[in-house]
This record gives sequence, structure tokens and C-alpha cells, in this order.
Amino acid sequence: MEGKVLLIIAAHPDDPEFGCGATVAKYIKEGATAYYIVCTNGNRGSRGNDFDPEDLVKTRHQEQKNAADIIGAKETFFLDYEDGNLVANLEVKEQIVRIIRKLKPDIIFTHDPSWFYQVSDGSARVNHNDHRQTGVATLDAVYPLARDLASFPEHAKVGLTPHKVPEVLLFSIQTPDYFVDVSGSWETKVKAVLAHQSQIDDPKQTKKRVTERMKELGKQADYDYSEGFIRLIFT
Repeated sequence: MEGKVLLIIAAHPDDPEFGCGATVAKYIKEGATAYYIVCTNGNRGSRGNDFDPEDLVKTRHQEQKNAADIIGAKETFFLDYEDGNLVANLEVKEQIVRIIRKLKPDIIFTHDPSWFYQVSDGSARVNHNDHRQTGVATLDAVYPLARDLASFPEHAKVGLTPHKVPEVLLFSIQTPDYFVDVSGSWETKVKAVLAHQSQIDDPKQTKKRVTERMKELGKQADYDYSEGFIRLIFT
């Protein structure tokens, strides 16, 4: 990973840590440089009945910065769209393309947009709209928008040139096909997740859940701890 550039594109503050925190921490230790894009401001990310959205946004920005520092990411770009209402429109895609062309990432991490819902043991889960929309916008930005000179030609006026992203890793809940051994960085992920204090009612239970998930994925790949992704390689 020496000299590699990683770009993590996530919907909400805390998604980078939950989605790929241990892998990113591992790759940073191996010499990579990581950046975050967080698409929404998290203003609805509270289970409380009475809260000030503006205060919550400030809190979540700071929590995300603290978590990124724990992981070792260099910079976080906040797009600050409203939580819950993200649409993968041309405006969002242009902002992502602009940052891709600026940073020239070797690997992009983002949400799997194809995961819509899950039913397990009689219990259903629906993937958040913002997760799906972030995944769609990111994949569209990767191909063809960031690659093609004819897409957003105004970027050239500020020195931003097209970039072909070699690899994308999608956070995968159901069908990972690529596993990363995070036995040396899983504790960093847990610490970073717990930095999002406004989102965690029971830190002990959250630590247990996050740790057990990494152990479960580890069993699939014969590691002690793992994170799982869908891996896209572009040749």
C-alpha cells in the first residue's frame, strides 16, 4: 500500500468507520493515504425526540473528524446534504468527480447500491436511502464521469484532469467476495466507531456487535477478524 491513495465515500458521519474502518486503518499503516467524503450532514441522526438539528450537525462533524483522526485519514470533505433526502443527481456526482480528479485515488470504498433490503430469521432490514444513493452516485462518478474528458469539461480550467479509478471496494452486508485480514487493526475500528457518541446508546453493546461481525467475516476467510467487500477491478 506504500504511496497508494484511498478515497472513502460514505453517506453519513460514522459510515466510513462501520463500513471499512479496520481495512482503511490497516492500509494506512502499510503506507497508504486516506481521505473521506461524507455526503450528508447527519442532521436527522438522533433517536431522541427533542434535539437541535444545527447542534447535532456540529456534533456529528466533530465526531467524524475525531474518528477519522483515530483511523489516520488525512482529510474529510463534507458535502452537507440533508440527512435522509440524498439524491444521486448530477450535482452530487460532479462534486464527487471533482474530488476524484483532485486526489487521483487508487482505491475507492463506498456503499453497495444494489443492497436494498434483507430478511433474516423473520426480521427485515431496509438499507438507508442515503446509502443506496451514495453508492449510485459514486459508481457513476467512477465510470464514466471521472474518466471522460467530455464530462464536466470546466474542471480542466482549474487543472483537474480525468482519472480512471483502478479499484472499488463496496461495503457488503450480504454477499462479500473479498475479505481483508484486519486482525491487527480491528481495535482501531472499534475505537473510531465509539467516537460517534451521539449515535451510540450502549457503547458496550456496540463494541460487542462490531467485534462479533468482524469475527463472523473472519471465519469465512480463515482470519481472526475480517472486513468483507464486493471488489471491482477495472482494467
